[in-house]
Amino acid sequence: MTESEKNELKILIGEHIHSIKEEIIELTELTKPVSLDASIGRLSRMDAINNKAINEKALREKKRTLQKLERAQERDEEDKLGTCLKCGNEIPFGRLKIMPYTTRCVQCSGR
Repeated sequence: MTESEKNELKILIGEHIHSIKEEIIELTELTKPVSLDASIGRLSRMDAINNKAINEKALREKKRTLQKLERAQERDEEDKLGTCLKCGNEIPFGRLKIMPYTTRCVQCSGR
């Protein structure tokens, strides 16, 4: 991976982390308990509870992705970003642009 690709990847990771943190804040608000004294009808309350469950799942996924991106930053500091953890080969830049937190090359991830 070239130096400009590494810099582009660092910027990309930083942008992803920033946007995911904002999404986590929004989802945290949406997952607050549904109040019993809220003046909504029975069906609306059921919808609200269902939406809360969906948002909780999305929140868990965003937190996992944030952890992966933070680990990618750590690997970058150790100069291991872009290197497959299994075989040691370089991970293609195109794959890293799509999934900057990936730790395996295409061959090793398929095994």
